[in-house]
Amino acid sequence: MTLLKIGARGSPLSLAQTGLVAKALEEANPGLVTEIVPIKTTGDRIQDAPLAKIGGKGLFVKEIEEALLDGRIDLAIHSAKDLPAEIPAGLGLGAVPERANYRDVLICRHPGGLDALPQGAKLGTSGLRRQAQMLAARPDLIVEPLRGNVGTRLKKLETEFDATLLAAAGLERLGVAPPNAVELPIEIMLPAAGQGILALEVREEDVKTSEFLAPLEHRPTAMALSAERGFLRRLGSGCQLPVAAYAEFIDGTITLEGLIASLDGRQVLRDKKTAQLDSAAAASNLGEFMATMLLDQGGRAIMDAILK
Repeated sequence: MTLLKIGARGSPLSLAQTGLVAKALEEANPGLVTEIVPIKTTGDRIQDAPLAKIGGKGLFVKEIEEALLDGRIDLAIHSAKDLPAEIPAGLGLGAVPERANYRDVLICRHPGGLDALPQGAKLGTSGLRRQAQMLAARPDLIVEPLRGNVGTRLKKLETEFDATLLAAAGLERLGVAPPNAVELPIEIMLPAAGQGILALEVREEDVKTSEFLAPLEHRPTAMALSAERGFLRRLGSGCQLPVAAYAEFIDGTITLEGLIASLDGRQVLRDKKTAQLDSAAAASNLGEFMATMLLDQGGRAIMDAILK
């Protein structure tokens, strides 16, 4: 019997998705026993400030990566969209499981979806990507910060907001189906890089754990993730900016769509590229090329205005 300690955030969603991976690992590796180790991150402790103001999405992985580096755990599981583009030295991504639903879900207090929201409706979200794209679609909306786990956000929707946004993958993994929920097409809401994908992080020297993970690899998802993370890497690993990327890899052909927007949604730069390629490195390069292209088309000025 081999024990594999898996570290993850202690939120209900994180524990649910980590449980899925643990089960898959045990089924694929007879004799393997997994233990889930909940780890509270800085991002979990600070709930009353937007991520962009307190250090970015890396705050959801820092303590978990520290536990991985010092050997308290053997494997870290994150939502890939929470993982900064640059990974600490000594760590790397293991197998990439198949992507779940990548879309964002608009949940409203009343039926009808986006078009039925009244003028000046209050939208709760702390994600700059979501804010920018929603304002591009509905400039009249009033956007106010809303953080917390899925249950917290849905509870506040009952009394404080007219609508909020959640990842479809998270709702499905929790088995939650809120009323008045509508999946948004990517034409309106391009997802965050890595959305719907689980990032399985390991120590580079730990060959045995990587071997345990190998049966979970889904190459089309791994290629898509490489392209999307390449896009992020070119923009800057710690950026909390209104940017989005989504890729699909089918039969040797990858299609990547990227976006950079202003906070108010008045400027939206968006493009799509298709290429035939056969390696994760080539997919990452495509992502970097896409980011450079959008930066040169005016994205750099948009980002500079946000960061100044």
